[in-house]
Amino acid sequence: MARRPLAAVLTLGCKLNLADSDQIARGLRAAGYDVVDRMCEADAYVVNTCSVTHVADAKSRRLIRSVRRLTPAAAVAVTGCYPQSAGFEAAESLGADLVVGMRDPDKATLIDYLASRNRPVEFPLRTQNLELRPGHARALVKAQEGCNDVCAFCIVPRTRGREASRSIEMVAAEINVAVESGAKEAVVTGTQLGAWGRDLDPPLDPARLISGILERTEVARIRFSSLQPQDITPEMLALWHDPRLMPHFHLALQSGSDTTLRAMRRRYSVAQFREAAARIRAAVPGAAITTDVIAGFPGESDADFAATLAFCDEIGFSRLHCFPYSKRSHTSAALLPGQLSFEPIRERMQQLLALGNTLFDRFRADAEGQVRPVLWEIERKIAGESLWTGHTDTYIPVFMPGNALRNHITPVYLGALYDKGVRGYSPEEML
Repeated sequence: MARRPLAAVLTLGCKLNLADSDQIARGLRAAGYDVVDRMCEADAYVVNTCSVTHVADAKSRRLIRSVRRLTPAAAVAVTGCYPQSAGFEAAESLGADLVVGMRDPDKATLIDYLASRNRPVEFPLRTQNLELRPGHARALVKAQEGCNDVCAFCIVPRTRGREASRSIEMVAAEINVAVESGAKEAVVTGTQLGAWGRDLDPPLDPARLISGILERTEVARIRFSSLQPQDITPEMLALWHDPRLMPHFHLALQSGSDTTLRAMRRRYSVAQFREAAARIRAAVPGAAITTDVIAGFPGESDADFAATLAFCDEIGFSRLHCFPYSKRSHTSAALLPGQLSFEPIRERMQQLLALGNTLFDRFRADAEGQVRPVLWEIERKIAGESLWTGHTDTYIPVFMPGNALRNHITPVYLGALYDKGVRGYSPEEML
C-alpha cells in the first residue's frame, strides 16, 4: 500500500501562531497528509513564522532555509508574520514555493496548494516510525485576529492587520472538532482578545464569547488567553463560577511605570492594572495571574525600571514573560529619543528574569499541599525516571509517575518544587 504523504507544520512565535498551525494541520489531514509538528524529512513543509523581534526574524529566515536544504524536492509554504513584515519576496528568496497571509482564506489557499501536490517523494535519510500526533491534550483555537491599538513598540498591527472577530459558532465548532480528536482543554486566543466582538454588528464583548463557548461545547477545560486590565469586567468574572473556566489570567503589563506606559501608548495606568488584579483575586480566589514585561523601552529610566520590579513583586504574578525591547521599523518607538544600548537592556533583563524565577518559586511553594486537577500530556525521562507531565488548572507543571495518564484529568496532591514545576502524588498516597 502506498504511503500517505507527510507534512511537517513548524511554528515559531505565539499561541496565536500555534492556533493557526493547528488549523492548517487539520486541513492537511483532511487533504490526505500525515502531519508532524517537528523537523524531519517530509513531502511538504509549512513554516509559520514570527517577526515580533529581530531575533524572531532571524529564526524565521533560518528555518525556511533549513527545510529547503533538508528536502529539496518538497513543497515549502510560508505564512505568519515574517513575510508580512519583510515582504513576500524575502520569504520566496529563502526557498518558499508559496507565501500566504494569515487569515482563514489564506490558510485555505495554502491547504489547496499542498493538496494539489499531494504526492510522496523519496527520502534517502527518512526517519522511520515517526510518531504522528493527530490530536493534542490542549487545543489552541483562534477567536480573533488583528489589532487596532497601535502601541508604540508593536509591529503586530502591521503584520496581523485590522481587528476581525470570528463568530461564536465558528469558535465553538472548532473546539468541538478538537474535542472529537481527543482534546480536553481549549485555549482561546487572539491578537487582541479583549477586542473580540467590537467589530461585529451589533457589537459584542468577550463575556458573550465565553458564555457562548460554555453553552455550545462540552470541553472539560477552557483557558481564555491574553487580556488587558480594561477587559476585566464584573460581567466577565461572574462567568468563572463555572469550573470549566481555568483560574488562570494572563494580563499584559509591559511596564510598572506610568511614564513608560504613556510612552508605550498603553491604554491603562498602574492603578487600573492594580484594580483589575484585585477584581480577579476577589472573584476567583487563588487564581494565577501571569504577565508580559518589556525591558529597556526608549526613555525608560532607572526609576521607571525600579517601579516595574516593585510593581511585579507587589502584584505577585505567578510568572513573568520577559522581553528585551527590540527596535522595529514601522513603529513609532523606533523614532523615540532615549534609545538604550545593549548593556543596560541586558542587565534589566537579567533582573526581570531573576524576579520571575523568584515569583514562580513562591507561587509553586504556596501551592504545596493543595489538591488540584491536572491534565496529563506526555511521559518523559527525567534523571532516569519515567514521569508524566501535565498542568494544574492554575498552570503549574506537575511531574508524577503513573500508567497511561495521557489526556486524563485527575486530582493530584501537589508536593515540593521539582524541576520547573512540582512533584505530584495521588491524593490516596497522602492520607
